[in-house]
Amino acid sequence: MATTLITGGTVVSSTGRAPADVLVDGETIRAVLEPGSTLLGHDLAASVDRVIDATGRYVIPGGIDAHTHMQLPFGGTFASDTFETGTRAAAWGGTTTIVDFAVQKTGERLQDGLAAWHELAAGECAVDYGFHQIVGGVDDDSLQAMRGLVDEGISSFKLFMAYPGVFYSDDAQILKAMQVSAETGLMTMMHAENGPAIDVIAEQLVRQGNTAPYFHGIARAWQMEEEATHRAIMLANYTQAPLYVVHVSAKQAVQQLAWARDQGQQVFGETCPQYLYLSLEEQLGARGSEWGDFEGAKWVCSTPLRSREEGHQDHMWQALRTNDIQMVSTDHCPFCMKDQKELGLSDFRAIPNGIGSIEHRMDLMYQGVVTGRITLERWVELTSTTPARMFGMHGRKGVIQPGADADIVLYDPNGHTSIGVERTHHMNMDHSAWEGFEIDGHVDTVMARGKVIVDDGQYLGSKGDGRFVKRGLSQYLA
Repeated sequence: MATTLITGGTVVSSTGRAPADVLVDGETIRAVLEPGSTLLGHDLAASVDRVIDATGRYVIPGGIDAHTHMQLPFGGTFASDTFETGTRAAAWGGTTTIVDFAVQKTGERLQDGLAAWHELAAGECAVDYGFHQIVGGVDDDSLQAMRGLVDEGISSFKLFMAYPGVFYSDDAQILKAMQVSAETGLMTMMHAENGPAIDVIAEQLVRQGNTAPYFHGIARAWQMEEEATHRAIMLANYTQAPLYVVHVSAKQAVQQLAWARDQGQQVFGETCPQYLYLSLEEQLGARGSEWGDFEGAKWVCSTPLRSREEGHQDHMWQALRTNDIQMVSTDHCPFCMKDQKELGLSDFRAIPNGIGSIEHRMDLMYQGVVTGRITLERWVELTSTTPARMFGMHGRKGVIQPGADADIVLYDPNGHTSIGVERTHHMNMDHSAWEGFEIDGHVDTVMARGKVIVDDGQYLGSKGDGRFVKRGLSQYLA
């Protein structure tokens, strides 16, 4: 098997940084050595198949995006990225593992949904992938099927407190599913919004003639997120199930999570780049020459973008520093404006919900290092190490240490990345939610299980490089 020596770089982990050389043997990391070490021979560089000079660059574990939706059926259409196109875009951005969501809708068998997602992904992915299980119909059959998920390498499932008639679970169903979670160790993931109340508000807005994308954010008010988050926390408290709240966007929801954690509850939260950078006023309320006030449809997602005037974005950054929010994923669920988002041209309720970000997460979060929002180590922790621990992959993923998969990114802090459709854009969509963003850093080289798949502006990988990752139980629980 081929050997590679990465030399001259600064290895960054969640706990520190230091100059070090990394020896890759086949698909795994064999050694992390002090510069000049003779532990494995006096001229190690001469004995390997390839030497990569990482001088001036950070050597970090490949990113893990633990919340993606490839080919998700939603609103009468499908997310525009396939597993092939979406994982290729992930690779370009330094993400070497994704965890997508296998879908069971109401009335379907859980096992059939999981099998369908395996079929969609197998042989298509550029990087490694795992699955969470969406449980869209909690009944006796699905509750029994959930007990076998861990044996399938799936240690987490997702419930929805929103989208009545599609994925929605009521409190009784949530309680029953959480009881299985407590018994098995499965992580309960929760979309925490009060869906029935949101539907009433949305209907009232449309009846008043308020149909533009801006009102998507008004309908899904922060009170609906805070209330649902608190309700999920209390149900988890009663059942003693671990709880992971996805795509947290409202500062009030963060406060609920912080309160529960201060009581010692096993409650965790993720946020996404859109809730750190984008806003109700600037994006959902945008106007453009082509789309008019429908321009904001580009940024329709749920939970929605929040008001900058209310300070949600600053609070999210603060929560990342204080560990009230543990992770940053993307909730990558892209839709084109043409033929997809425009389904809601006359009614925001019909706009497919989702933003494409998988290619840009590592860069956008690194910009937080540049601006002093987070430390370099916290960047690695939020985007790689904690996702691995939270979802049962740590030791194999999320670290640069002997025995780990050789998922490695060389990141140049002196480089520059301009985001936009005509610049850096490999996602299968006709616009960029991040058009015009400038990043003071650059992904130079990406290695996935020992194979260089991106290097010097060239894509060297292929579909089928990625393999299914069987995950264990969460390693983040006390």
